[in-house]
Amino acid sequence: MAPVLEKRLPGAAGPSDNNNEDEEGQNLWSSILSEVSTRSSSKLPSGKNILVFGEDGSGKTTLMAKLQGSDYNKRGRGLEYLYLNVHDEYRDDLTRCNVWILDGDLYHKGLLKFAVSAQSLRDCLAVFVVDMSRPWTIMESLQKWASVLRDHVDKLKIPPEEMREMEQTMVKAFQEYAEPEDATPSSPQRRAAAAGEDEAVVLPLGENTLTRNLGIPVLIVCTKCDAITVLEKEHDYREEHFDFIQSHIRRFSLQYGAGLIYTSVKEEKNLDLLYKYIAHKMYDFQFTTPALVVEKDAVFIPSGWDNEKKISILHENFTTVRPEDPFEDFITKPPVRKLVHDKEINAEDEQVFLMKQQSLLAKQPATPTRGSTESPGRTASGSPRPAGRASQPSVTGGSPITAVKKPDPNMKGAANEGVLANFFNSLLSKKTGSPGSPGSGTGVQGSVKKTEAGFD
Repeated sequence: MAPVLEKRLPGAAGPSDNNNEDEEGQNLWSSILSEVSTRSSSKLPSGKNILVFGEDGSGKTTLMAKLQGSDYNKRGRGLEYLYLNVHDEYRDDLTRCNVWILDGDLYHKGLLKFAVSAQSLRDCLAVFVVDMSRPWTIMESLQKWASVLRDHVDKLKIPPEEMREMEQTMVKAFQEYAEPEDATPSSPQRRAAAAGEDEAVVLPLGENTLTRNLGIPVLIVCTKCDAITVLEKEHDYREEHFDFIQSHIRRFSLQYGAGLIYTSVKEEKNLDLLYKYIAHKMYDFQFTTPALVVEKDAVFIPSGWDNEKKISILHENFTTVRPEDPFEDFITKPPVRKLVHDKEINAEDEQVFLMKQQSLLAKQPATPTRGSTESPGRTASGSPRPAGRASQPSVTGGSPITAVKKPDPNMKGAANEGVLANFFNSLLSKKTGSPGSPGSGTGVQGSVKKTEAGFD
C-alpha cells in the first residue's frame, strides 16, 4: 500500500522537528533506564551480620527479639540466630540482617566460626551487651568479650593489607563524624551522595582513641537501665557512681571506636533509637539524632562524637573518687544478705529440749523448804525437841533462813544465790543483836514475857 501523503499546513512541524522529538524520546528512555540501573545497583545489600556478646541474664536475647518485633522468651544454648527486617521506605526495598547471639559461657566461643568468617568480617557489627542492674560486672564483661572477639579475628588470618584497609575505614568514619542534620526520616542517607562536596577538616585521633581497632564497627548497649532507681534506693548509689560508670565505659568505647547507648526493654526506652542507629551503621541510612548525655538512664553517644575532653566533664562531679581509680574498687558487689533467723528454721526437737532441761535441773541443788528443814531434826531424835531448854543454841535447823547454804560458784546462778544468802544472813544478825543470844521462836517469846512481867 502506497504511503498516504499528507498536506502540510502552514506552521506544521517539518522533518527536523520530528528528529528533535525522537532525540528527546531517546533521552527520556535513557534517563529511565539509567534510573532503573541505579536503583538496582543501590539495593540494600544482603549478608550483613550482627554479632552479640554478653553475660547470661544480661538481656541480650530479649533485646534483639524486641528489635525484631517479637516476644522471644525462650533462651537457647551455644549460638542463637535471629534476624532483623530492614526496610528502605524511600526506595521500597527490604532485606534481612542476620543476628548471631553467643552464649554467655566461654565454653561456646568456638561457635563464632559459624557466624563470621574472613570473607564476612567486613560486613559485621559487634554489639557488647552489659547489664546495668549489676553494674559491678560491666567492665569485666566488656574486657572479656572484647578479648574473645579479638582472638577470633586473629584466628581468621586475614591478609595484613586487607586488615589495614578495614582499620583505616574505621578511622576515617570516626574522624569524619559530623553532627546530624534534620532530614526526612524515611529517606536513607547515602554517603556517596555527599562525595562531591568539599571534604570536612579531619582532626587527628586522641591518644587513647582506636588503640584497639578491630576493623569493624562496635556498639556497646547497656540494658536494664530502669534498675538505676533500684540501685539508688537499695544500694545508696549517687550521681557520682553513675558518672563514674559512664566515664569508664566511654573511655573503653574510645579504644574500640564504639558507640554507646543505654536502653530499657521494660520501659521501651531508646529501642527505636538503637534500631535506627544499627541501620545507619550497617546500611548508611540517614540518622538525625545527636548525642544525648543529660539523662543518666538514656545516654546515647554515637561513634566519633566523644573524646577525652568531653569525658572529663563527668570528673568535675567526683568528690570521693578519682577518675583513674580502679572500677571494682568503687563499684563493688553488695554483700549477700543472709537470713537472720536461721536457727529458728531448724528447731530442736521438743523431747530433746526437755531432756536437756531435766538434766540441768538434776545437777542443781534442791531448794530446802520449811517442812524439809524441820523434819530432819525431828526424825533424828525420834521426838520433838523441847522448846524452853536454855542451853539449846539460838540458831538451829528449825529456821528456814539458816538453812540457806552457800552456793557452789561453779554452778549457774551461784552469784545470785550468794547475794540472797548474804542478804538474809545480815538481816538475821541484826535481829539477834549479838552472837550466842537466843534466836529461836520460843526464845523471843520468853524475853517478851519477862519484859511484860517487869512492868507489872
